[in-house]
Amino acid sequence: MPRYADTLLADGERIALRTRQHWLATIIDGRYPWLIFLASVMVLLLSQNVEAGFIRDVVGLVVFAGFVIAIAWLVRVYWNWWAQDYIVTNRRVLKVEGIINKRSADSSLEKINDAVLEQNLVGRILNYGDLDVLTAADVAIDHYRMLNAAPSFKREMLNQKHELEGEFSRPTSPPLRAAPSSVAPSSASAPSAPGAPAPASAAPSSPMTPDEVTRTLAGLADLRERGAITDDEYDRKKAELLARL
Repeated sequence: MPRYADTLLADGERIALRTRQHWLATIIDGRYPWLIFLASVMVLLLSQNVEAGFIRDVVGLVVFAGFVIAIAWLVRVYWNWWAQDYIVTNRRVLKVEGIINKRSADSSLEKINDAVLEQNLVGRILNYGDLDVLTAADVAIDHYRMLNAAPSFKREMLNQKHELEGEFSRPTSPPLRAAPSSVAPSSASAPSAPGAPAPASAAPSSPMTPDEVTRTLAGLADLRERGAITDDEYDRKKAELLARL
């Protein structure tokens, strides 16, 4: 049975890297149920010195309730950790969380400008870190806390972004030239009047650099996602831009 994140992939989209939070995050997120569990164990041990009776029965019920709450809480923490999917594809970065109610957030590689990685000493030893994904405006659009193998995640994300930009900047074959239209004999043989200006030809579109084309396409993709332009308009403008390389 495929995971929920796999059902969100588009046609032609492939997963380059899949990970989740580091296992240490489950201990930090589960610190309160662990404290309840340890406290229940201590109370259980101390209650052995209490004489059998009403008080000991009440303490036993409290300890039992503590064990049930702690175990149920820990199951939820570890299940939530297992359900996480932090994915880098050839088109975007996808983040899926939640056990029953799923929450997914994705960032197009075209919009990503950089990623800020922070690792403390323990994170460098255990190979985890905090990663902020930034847009072209240097605004964090997603935050990954205690990300497992964070340096590899950032490196793969930037590699896929570079490959995607390379696809846009590859030169395409020039368009076929239209066959010259036949010219009437009278107009072909008629000499131009002395001093008359030569007929103006259509000014060709100025060429663009690959970086300019990439930035323009990123802006068009953002307009398409917001519904400002249609897919047909985006594809037509994309073809025009690629022809100007």
